Amino acid sequence: MTRLRTVVIIMTLVLTPAYGWGAAMTASEKGPNADEITTPSGLKYVDQVIGAGDLAVAGKTTTVHYTGRLENGKKFDSSIDRGQPFSFPLGAGRVIKGWDEGVQGMKVGGKRKLTIPASLGYGARGAGGAIPPNATLIFDVELLGVW
Repeated sequence: MTRLRTVVIIMTLVLTPAYGWGAAMTASEKGPNADEITTPSGLKYVDQVIGAGDLAVAGKTTTVHYTGRLENGKKFDSSIDRGQPFSFPLGAGRVIKGWDEGVQGMKVGGKRKLTIPASLGYGARGAGGAIPPNATLIFDVELLGVW
């Protein structure tokens, strides 16, 4: 081995850990949406807590707690504030498409942030006075049960 090559190897071994080169980035360095997944439909989600319980699949009834906000942060609904969890049959079309898609694959005990485009939410019609037309919806969802 040449002397120059030996010096380069030694410098690499000493300097790399000393300056943090090659170190893994922390979550805060990656940014708030580093682990965000975008589905083909345009739904975006981030698992904040991975549950350890039963899996939510189409055909099962799920019970969740949720808080819904607009992109500007304005809260428009929350089962937590009402103290009443919400149950619905997953995949049956009883909720907006973004929920049917976004809750699937969660496990009981899991928490997921859903960013739902208008096409999977209330679309051009909006919903009452709380959700304007073409609104992107952000939901924090906790899966409480599956049966």
